[in-house]
Amino acid sequence: MLPPVLIISMCIVAIEVVVGFMGNGFITAVNSINWIKSKKISAADMILIFLSTSRFILQVTVMMYIHSLYFTDVFKLASVYKAFGAVWMFVNHASLWFSTWLYVLYCAKIINVTQWLFLQIKLRITGMVPRLLLGSLVVSSVTSLPFLWTTPSTYLCSSTGNCRENSTVHISDWDSSHLYILLLYFAGCFFPLVLSVVTSALLITSLCKHIKNMQCYVVSFRDPLIDVHLTVIKSIISFLILYLSSFAAQILLTLSTSQSQDAVKVAVSLVVAGAYPSIHSVILIIVNSKLKLAFRMLCQHFKCHLESVTP
Repeated sequence: MLPPVLIISMCIVAIEVVVGFMGNGFITAVNSINWIKSKKISAADMILIFLSTSRFILQVTVMMYIHSLYFTDVFKLASVYKAFGAVWMFVNHASLWFSTWLYVLYCAKIINVTQWLFLQIKLRITGMVPRLLLGSLVVSSVTSLPFLWTTPSTYLCSSTGNCRENSTVHISDWDSSHLYILLLYFAGCFFPLVLSVVTSALLITSLCKHIKNMQCYVVSFRDPLIDVHLTVIKSIISFLILYLSSFAAQILLTLSTSQSQDAVKVAVSLVVAGAYPSIHSVILIIVNSKLKLAFRMLCQHFKCHLESVTP
């Protein structure tokens, strides 16, 4: 029988996954339809398609992982755990890279630079996006395929709490397995995490300076561009909070043991880790004018449909 706190956490994660399915599916559908209709796509929309698709797959793996972890016999799961873990790590790393490139693109387009190197990046970033996305997939593959050399049985035993009676004999294997998985996770997440924090900080600083400059000239009325910039800053701060919280939560999940006092830590980590791809998809819809307009039109369509059906 699972502890009540884990049951509650899995219910919350299920809600987060449903929200993520709807949000990421909506982003993918809107941008793909516009791409097909216009037969061209912007760099930001291309990143959004890759990002939302990867997160959609990531949340599928999260649900499968939780279901298999707590409702499937550990010995049956052990035979497929390595392949499943490699797929999860690949999609997780790829989604982090895609979200990082999205804010790098915003940073390059908004920040005014005079240095030659940054100016070249600013001028060429749009054309570099397809290669950056392809490179992200390659790097994610390199950092996730070594997962196939893990020892799943001891790891799963410690995660579920349903250990064999003699599992304590292999405690060194358990430690080495966790260390190996942790190193793989850091290898795939560390650089995009640092790059994302740096570019987001630069973008926030630049936008704040720009707002101060506009306020010096706008006295009698409020410039709507200020509201746009404030919205972008809020979205970036929200992204950083969700990104760093998810990063820390997944580290805690990797370090989780079979001790009973870890149940609360695992439950909280599951909820926090699952919140990032779901909530951030909602934020992307809110701050993107095209996605927001499409969402309003969809809501209006459903409203009219309900009114026509209701007698």
